[in-house]
Amino acid sequence: MKTSNSENAGGQPGNGKAIHSFMDAVAGEAEQYAQDHTSPMSPLLEEVERYTLNETSYPSMLTGRVEGRFLQLIVALSAGRSVVDVGTFTGYSALAMAEALVPDGRVVTIEHDPANADIAQAFFDRSPHGGKIELRRGEAIDVLKSLPAGATDIVFIDADKANYLSYYHESMRLLRDGGLIIADNALWYGRVFEPEDEDSKAMALFNEEVNADDRAEKLFLTLRDGIYLIRKKTL
Repeated sequence: MKTSNSENAGGQPGNGKAIHSFMDAVAGEAEQYAQDHTSPMSPLLEEVERYTLNETSYPSMLTGRVEGRFLQLIVALSAGRSVVDVGTFTGYSALAMAEALVPDGRVVTIEHDPANADIAQAFFDRSPHGGKIELRRGEAIDVLKSLPAGATDIVFIDADKANYLSYYHESMRLLRDGGLIIADNALWYGRVFEPEDEDSKAMALFNEEVNADDRAEKLFLTLRDGIYLIRKKTL
């Protein structure tokens, strides 16, 4: 759910009521039902969730149990060993995927905000899986460009919306054939249907360009605020 744009990061619709996902806007009971019927996360991840909801300015940026368990299952089922997490925030997604990785697996997570990076690193340091995580501080596009081509199994994109397309193109370069991109906020609170603000237009354009990309197999999921699951074809 993460974004660096403070105007939209809180998920504030026109009436000022906070929403955490598109599901909250159309079927909050279904979202709660899904969470209640999803396996709990580790105690440390539950602590990260409580901290994020109670101590941060933009709690809607939390990945949360349902999406966190989805990420873990994708990592486990794909037998991925190398993961790139674009947008660390308080560390939930990186830690969730690290827990699902094999012992010699590695997550490179990227965060440009120093305060968020410090919070996340403190949680990583307390986890038995923290050694699998490398936190890179800086602009995501610069870090992505520094990583080797064809060596990554999974990329999770959950950062500023204006740069999603740039992150996507770099992620396709990083991925091995058959690798996966998981792009969060693909519905962007439903604003992609009639995009007006710049972030909504950026997300709508991202969805259309991914859909037209012959290099990839795509599955658009209406999980939480929308997840675009993308597999790089073997050519």
